[in-house]
Order: sequence, then structure tokens, then C-alpha cells
Amino acid sequence: MSLIDDEAPTLLLVDDDVTFCKVLSAALAKRGYRVSVAHNVEAALPMAREFPPEFAVVDLKMGGLPGLSLVAELHSLDPNTRIVVLTGYASIVTAVEAIKLGATHYLAKPANADEIVAAFAHTPDSNTTISAQPTLIGHLEWEHIQRVLHENNDNISATARALNMHRRTLQRKLAKPPTTR
Repeated sequence: MSLIDDEAPTLLLVDDDVTFCKVLSAALAKRGYRVSVAHNVEAALPMAREFPPEFAVVDLKMGGLPGLSLVAELHSLDPNTRIVVLTGYASIVTAVEAIKLGATHYLAKPANADEIVAAFAHTPDSNTTISAQPTLIGHLEWEHIQRVLHENNDNISATARALNMHRRTLQRKLAKPPTTR
């Protein structure tokens, strides 16, 4: 490594999609980051403990421990680490939890390198106004399902039982998020 590489900001990328990691790590390296990659929380934890990164991109749902457990650990190692959580299952419940645990921002997949780099600079705006437009019933149902799913550790069968819903019906609802307004 050259001296410039040693001075580049460190970034830990944690996602179970190997192809996505290859593409994103190359794109982030071109933007000046020194990228380390792990494909699950268990592999990322020792890396983070040995060399706490300045930046992190963490997938929410992976095999093994959930990404939110890594967010909490990264934040406890260094509260200044800028953490972006990525997910294909975006919900207000998990976004709020990610931010409470120390994430800088929360992005729905697919997200590209430019969006991720912009998210690192994100700071919550206390002047943000809340829309007076009511939330659609489909969005409310989606949020409720996501909350119950999270409470059941992402177990589809347990969530279906808790919602008194057939498992296949729940899977169909999860596969088709509500449309935007």
C-alpha cells in the first residue's frame, strides 16, 4: 500500500451478497475509501474490534446475527463511525431502531456508491416538517407487519401466527411493498 492508501478513510462493508460487495467495494475504493469486506456480522465483529472503521455500510438482514447488532457494536467501539444501514425490507420501525443504535442513515436497496457516500454526510435535520397528508392504509399495514416481523426476529412462521395470518399470505405481502403515494 502507498502512503496515500494508508491515509484513506477506512470503510467496513458488510453484506451477504458477494457480487454486490465486489461491485460496491470497487466503487467505494475509486471514491477514496480503504474498504474491508465481510459477508456476515460474525466475520465483521473481529475486524471492527481490531481496526474500528471510520465508515461502515451494513446490510440489515443477513444469515446469522442481524445487521443491527453490528451497528450497536460499531457505535460502542467508536461513536464517530459513520454507519449507513442498507436493506431490501425498508420500514420506519427498523429505520428508527437503526438510528437509535447509532446509524447515520438508512437506505433502501438498491443503493449505489454515490447515494451511500452522500448518506455518510447526512445529519438529522431538526427543522424537518412532517407531511399533513394522511398515511395510506397499505403503508400502515406494511409498517405493522414489519414491526411484528422484527419482534419475532424475522421469523415468518412466528410472525404469521402473531398476526393470525396464513404464512403464504404474509410472504406475498412481504414480497410486494405498498406503492408510494
